[in-house]
Parts: sequence; C-alpha cells; structure tokens
Amino acid sequence: MNIGIIIGRFGDIDGVSLETQKWIDVLQKMGHKIFILTGSLVKNEINNHLDCEKLPALSFFSPESEWEQKRAFFYPDDDPDQLLDHLERTSTEIAMKIFKWKLDKDIHLLISENANALPSHLSMGMAIHKVTKISNTPIITHDHDFAWERGDRYETPFKEIKQIIEDAFPMKYHFVKHAVINKEAKKVLDERYHVDSIVVPNVMDFNQPYGVMDDYNGDFFSAFDFDKDTILISQVTRIVRRKGIEVAIDLVSRLKDDKVKLLITGSKADDNRFGYYKELVALVERLGLNDKVIFGAKRIQHYRGKSKSGKKIYSLSDTYANSKACTYFSTYEGFGNAFVECVLAKKPIFVNNYKPVYMPDIGSKGFETVMLEDNDLTNEKVEQIREIIGDQKRCKEIAEHNYQLGKKHFSYEVLEEILHELIYSAV
Repeated sequence: MNIGIIIGRFGDIDGVSLETQKWIDVLQKMGHKIFILTGSLVKNEINNHLDCEKLPALSFFSPESEWEQKRAFFYPDDDPDQLLDHLERTSTEIAMKIFKWKLDKDIHLLISENANALPSHLSMGMAIHKVTKISNTPIITHDHDFAWERGDRYETPFKEIKQIIEDAFPMKYHFVKHAVINKEAKKVLDERYHVDSIVVPNVMDFNQPYGVMDDYNGDFFSAFDFDKDTILISQVTRIVRRKGIEVAIDLVSRLKDDKVKLLITGSKADDNRFGYYKELVALVERLGLNDKVIFGAKRIQHYRGKSKSGKKIYSLSDTYANSKACTYFSTYEGFGNAFVECVLAKKPIFVNNYKPVYMPDIGSKGFETVMLEDNDLTNEKVEQIREIIGDQKRCKEIAEHNYQLGKKHFSYEVLEEILHELIYSAV
C-alpha cells in the first residue's frame, strides 16, 4: 500500500518527528511504501532514503503559519475578517497541493502527524480537513497532544476560530481513525466528542543495540574530564521547566558523594528566553555543585558527528552507555520517550509519577524504579537511590527486569500489531 504522511517538520529531534520515523520503520517492514510531505526537512542518516517532498507552507515557521498564530492567539485584531479570509485562501491552496501530491504518488492512505490535533498550524490542519471531507480519503490522525492540554495557549476571542478548532482539531468523521499516545487522551476524546481512538504507545526498537559501549564512545569520560571512578547520572531531556531538572540537581547535592556527577544533555536553547536554564545555573552555583553538574549540549546531539571546531559529538545512545542511571522527574508528559530509551539502554531510572500518563500507561506495567510523588524527594528516596547506584549487581538486576518489560510492552513488534489493526480498520 502507498501511505502518505503529512507532517509540519520531519527529521528533527522533536517527539513527533522521532515517533513518525518509528512508524515509518515498522510500516516499511510491513511492506508498505511511504511518502512524506513536510514543511521542514532535516536530512539525516536514517531518512535520506525516503521519498520526502517539501511544501514550505506546511512549516510551523512559515510566514503563513506565524502570522496566523499571532492574529488568532497572541495579538488578535478587533476584527477577524482579514484572518479568516487568509485562512480560507491559504488552506485551499495547501489542500490543492496536498491533493495533487496524493494523486501523483497514488496514495491509498494518509497519516496526519499531529496536524489535526494541536492547532499550531491552522491552515495546514484546515487543508487536511478539506482534503478528507471532499475526497473521503482514508486517513489516520496520529494525535500526540491536543489544545486543551496546553492551558490557555490556544485561547482566542474569535468564535470563528473556535469553530475551526472544533471542526478540524480533531476531525470527527466516522472514517477518520484516531491514534492517541496515552489512555487519558483516549478517555477525553470519548467524553468530549464520542470519538473512538486506539492507544499507540511510543516505542523503541529492542532488536537494535542501544546504550552500548564501543570504540567510539569509550573516551566519553575523558571528553568531559570525568575521573574513571565517576558515577554518572544523566538527565537525557530538553531543558524545559516541566522536566523537573531542579530535583535531579537537588538529588546530587543530597547524595553528598564526590564521585556522583549529573550530566544534563539538553540545550539552553530549548528554554523560552532562557529563564529556566538560568534558574538551574543559579541553583547549581548556590549549592556549590559547579564541578558536579555538567551541561553537555555542546558535545551531545541526537546523532554522532563533529562540532565546528572538529571535536567529537556523542549521541544520546553514547550518553546512556556511559551512565550508571538516569533521572526523569517530569511533572507532565504526553508519554515519555526518555523513560523507554533508558529501559532499552538497560539503566535504572528515577522518576516522578508524572501526570496524566506515568502510572496508567507505564508504571502499572511493573517497572522497577524509585518513584517520587509530586517530586517530593524524601530522605527515604535519596537512600534508595544511593543503594542502587552503589550496587552494580542491583543495577543490572533492575535494568534486565525493566528491559524485558519494555520489550513486551513498548517494542516495534507491539507497534506492528497495533498498526496492522489500525490500517485494516481505516481502509
């Protein structure tokens, strides 16, 4: 089957791009031919063989999209007529290009990657809605997050914009199949709209080595000036407030062990206006942890490579390979890729019971962790963590137990079973 995927940006390190690539891997293994239509494309070693076509108007950073967002949500005019005229015209133009692409590629099934869930690109979502409505094209919408999960981000004074969001984010035709990433989203879709959906968890490929020591990453410690007996705890996430990184810093302080280091892989560029990043730097200085907390973004990216100055760039997998354990004290996640990555890399993980996903979708499977409630790092939890990172045998036991559970619940094989059912119901 020819399957067309429409996505705002592809090949980047955001969650939607990463999960889309995993769907592509599995769909290709199932024998389907994949075509990508995207507004922004980052070519890499994984996607360079794919049939990718750029349509710049689909980019979140296109002039069309940025102007729409400002006028609809951030700086609305008194009169919405100009905005509405623009949306109607632009979405029709995009719809025509999508339809032509669909015909040119002989596409039998469309997949909308979050484009009809979160209204972060109004004219793209409207265009897909038009194509779907007019042509009755079989479509799966992969819904990663919704407007109501973002507080007041998508509040608008215009009833017409509210109606557009109501109609297209999400779409509610009986032939539209919804794939959501957690049980809470499935529940809310049903309660709000009587729309059925299937939960498709985020997955990892448990058949490929990950987080394994090799010749490339063997000098990881020396690159960061770590002593050979360093106990490295890693925070493999972006630097945004909901990741609860301050709790990981507090943990390092309270462990009072000179061998323990915390490596934060995210970049300060992840943080809007650098406010949270500056708070973390100030906390590190206040606690006297400048030699124990390392911000490693300059040497760690998603893929291996070379910096502009010629220094070796390590991957996230290299980071896991050299870590004793990982912290994941998020307060909110749509799912939690970093949790599954850590499980795949066979490392113990210390986690907050983040809402609304962790216990219903992940923790209830039986993973062995040190889990906080509301990020309350009690003395008891600190001692549990101390015992684990100080006991190599215990680390291996936990890691192997969690790995087997991860393979059972969050592997490519699980995704293949679900996609087979989803595609069969869609076409």
